[in-house]
Amino acid sequence: MRMKVFNAVMLAALMALPLGAATSQAPDGQGGGRGQFAGMQRVNGEVTAVSGTTVTIKGEDGTVYQVTTTDNTRVMKGQGQVPGQAPAPGQNRGTQVKITDIKVGDGLMAAGNLDAPNKTMHALMVMATDAATLKALKDNLGKTYIAGKVTAIDVDNAKMTVERADKVSQVIGFDETTSFKRGGRGGFGGGRQGATAGAAPASEGESITLADVKVGDNVTGQGSVKGGTFVPTQLMVNTPGAGGPRRGAPGAQTPAGAAPAAPPGPPAGPTGGLGDK
Repeated sequence: MRMKVFNAVMLAALMALPLGAATSQAPDGQGGGRGQFAGMQRVNGEVTAVSGTTVTIKGEDGTVYQVTTTDNTRVMKGQGQVPGQAPAPGQNRGTQVKITDIKVGDGLMAAGNLDAPNKTMHALMVMATDAATLKALKDNLGKTYIAGKVTAIDVDNAKMTVERADKVSQVIGFDETTSFKRGGRGGFGGGRQGATAGAAPASEGESITLADVKVGDNVTGQGSVKGGTFVPTQLMVNTPGAGGPRRGAPGAQTPAGAAPAAPPGPPAGPTGGLGDK
């Protein structure tokens, strides 16, 4: 799916959305990424085989890509952290490794030149997260964090419906603890509390209200289940195709390694809640 969930998990949050969905994306300027990924296409999915310098990945929709690498391909792998869970001892956001360090079951995103007809990615960069973290991310989607596309909004009852990265439709709710931000760099990017060592802080974004969120927006955020409904502490909102901050400007997007950084801590005070900006 075009929503960058796996990339939210792999890049800004993470590893998405992504959560196993193999997705090709257009180069920068046509809806693609920025920074190190400018001008590249991307595919992502779960590793099903590693043979020599080639890695096979498969998405939940069954799409299979062959990711070919060379000595010039940069290969990164991280243990990562599941949003809402304490970081594991020695956890890291990404370390340069060899292609032989990629294992079946890992989550992987590759950026480079895509041969779409042959479903082959000639990778300039490969970013992976370990299988255990990928499984935990899948299991905790909709429980400790949310990532997906808004399909319906009920402002009166402070709820919205989100088509998640795994294509499950989930109704989430909001309360007085929820704040809303638009245009920030991901919902899990190195927060004020418990951030991964060396992680760049997440962009604050613009404070908005629930009334400012539109159907079709992409959302990410950490939170918890209350009374059977997931309630995010902070919901990051981005409109597809709206573009992001200029490279080098505050909040500009940069790849975050192969796994999500620690989610941000609770907001310091009211910042764009349900009713007031």
